[in-house]
Amino acid sequence: MREHAGVSREELKHSAAVTMAVLLALGLLAAWSVLIPGVDAWENIVVAVIGSLKLTGPVAAAFAAWVAVRKRRALRGRAITAWTALKAPLAILVVVVGSFSATVLVLAVKTVLTEQAGRLSLAGLGMGMAGLALYSVLGWVTGWLLPRPATPLLAGLGCYGLFTWLAGGSTWADRLAPGTGEPYDLFQGLSGAAFLDQILWLLGITLTLLLGWAAAVTRQAMVLAFALVSVLAAGTGVARLLTEPQAAAAQPIAYSCQEWPITVCVHPGMRGGLTELGASFTKIASRLSGTPAAFTRVEQRPLDDALKGATGMVPIHVADLAAGFADEAAYEFVETLAAKCGDTPASGYREIVMAWLRGEPLPGGPMPEHQYAAAWFSGLTEHQRRDWLRMFYTDFQSCGLSARHFGGGQAASRHSPATSQAYPVYPTSTGETSPPQWGSEMSPRNWQ
Repeated sequence: MREHAGVSREELKHSAAVTMAVLLALGLLAAWSVLIPGVDAWENIVVAVIGSLKLTGPVAAAFAAWVAVRKRRALRGRAITAWTALKAPLAILVVVVGSFSATVLVLAVKTVLTEQAGRLSLAGLGMGMAGLALYSVLGWVTGWLLPRPATPLLAGLGCYGLFTWLAGGSTWADRLAPGTGEPYDLFQGLSGAAFLDQILWLLGITLTLLLGWAAAVTRQAMVLAFALVSVLAAGTGVARLLTEPQAAAAQPIAYSCQEWPITVCVHPGMRGGLTELGASFTKIASRLSGTPAAFTRVEQRPLDDALKGATGMVPIHVADLAAGFADEAAYEFVETLAAKCGDTPASGYREIVMAWLRGEPLPGGPMPEHQYAAAWFSGLTEHQRRDWLRMFYTDFQSCGLSARHFGGGQAASRHSPATSQAYPVYPTSTGETSPPQWGSEMSPRNWQ
């Protein structure tokens, strides 16, 4: 069997094939975990494959270190030319970049079969390839400098720790790691200019390390000159990254909307959630009809925008379309309808109304009067509850609810009409206001 620098050619081919398969499997696994659930947008694919570098990068570094250790031992005592030095690391780059491309193609097959919003960012994919190249070169240089059996493992763990620290560091340090930043918001899109700056930095530092190592082992001035040029490219990239704003401004988009029974509008990449959002908010809209909080339109907003509603319109945040996303958005909106009442008795009455608006079972509460109020409110028909909310919405909003609003409480059911006063206004099944009634006559079973 023919030997290639101390390693059989068949062994190198087998190792490269296994590494590519492992990188592809890890890349798909990691990308799948980064994908925003339910989102059909090209930007989602780009962010996912870039995010996969957290796993594939250290594996690429370990593979490069393993090859470098064996290459160093095989070339010991021999004269090394520039091509001899660079041939092996360049072959490794072909393997890891090929695995990255395969990951993109697999995810793109699914994407092409469905209608996707946005556009594919080639600059983003280029940045991912440049980041993977940096991992590989770091592993190669580490393996050459420390030709020990444990070096591949240490190279992989070291790269993982280094880039994890950079990504979670200060606002300037996280720009040096290959990534998009977290959390990612579909409304912001992906900045092609920022990706190009990252490519310049990543390729610059990668070539600096690779050519600097090659100049050291070959002692060729020309290689060193190219390494110095790479330093300038890396410095230019860093300067541009640190001087430009990190977060991209929200991009104007054409909403995807469902027009009936109420209008619900979301980012085009999340149009798959329209039906579920419409069902959740239509029920709430029907119960708030006739109150100051009545609305006919629900509109998704960027995650970092404050939710400030306008007359008839409800802004919402939807981070993804994972199970329960519509209920979470509805819960967030309902909680803004009335101020929290702290530990006062009014808090228990507020929770009864909140639970009804959210479509949840009415809570009994820790106090007997809250349990009686929940039982009284559950005895009303849906139409009567809506009439009740229209009349007492101001009290509900300002923590002004009390036992008087719920049939007068237990005292009204035990005492005679002459000694116990219930709230003198209540809704009827016809939606009209009845004359003042007192005591136990406030019970729903006495309504006509």
